[in-house]
Amino acid sequence: MKLTGAAALVTGAGRRLGQAIAVGLARAGCDIAVHYHGSAAGAAATVRDIRAASKKRRAELVRADLGNAAAARGLADQAFQSLGRLDIVVNSAAIMVRQPVETVTPESWDATMNLNVRAAFFVSQGALPHLRRAKGKIVNLADVAGFEPWPAYIPHCVSKAGMVMLTKALARAVAPDVTVNAVAPGPVLLPEEWDAATREHIRETTPLQRLGEPGDVVSAVRFLLENDFVTGTILVVDGGRLIR
Repeated sequence: MKLTGAAALVTGAGRRLGQAIAVGLARAGCDIAVHYHGSAAGAAATVRDIRAASKKRRAELVRADLGNAAAARGLADQAFQSLGRLDIVVNSAAIMVRQPVETVTPESWDATMNLNVRAAFFVSQGALPHLRRAKGKIVNLADVAGFEPWPAYIPHCVSKAGMVMLTKALARAVAPDVTVNAVAPGPVLLPEEWDAATREHIRETTPLQRLGEPGDVVSAVRFLLENDFVTGTILVVDGGRLIR
């Protein structure tokens, strides 16, 4: 797919990796539907950054509570109405909450699952009529937590393992019209509450001896969008942490 002139919906585009992906795709030539729910100020900053990067590119705000399945299903229609077409969906909205096993509640479990994996399915489902017409693409944001157990983040790990399988199953279900892939970042934009010692330990134990940058993830997303013969693939971007 040529990105110049394509229209992309990026969920969770008001902060962190979602914001970086939205701006990165705009710089590559895409018009962007900037999704947000609670991060209104961040989403507005994303729109400003996109418009500053290129006067030719459009950036439109679309708001939805993706914890609500009906709202998630309807988001692609919002994006289509805002941009006039829809070629790409990037499911990057997620939460990562530290929850030692004794503290997990049904409500906290559901909150993580509903946003991190269920929302991606229903956003994608709602986008399919548009993406089939466009021979479009879906890129999901998984996580290395989907491949290894983190004892204090069990709901997060399970949700990201679910995102891995969702990517593979959806790729089978919608081929050959739409490709579906995922990027699984490792130590990129570590949680803000992690202290300096923890950050240094992560850096030291990463084979490439550095933390990742948002641009590393943006480049991976672009690869999956620009390559038309890749589907059902999970592209791990972790500096080698999953090497076994």
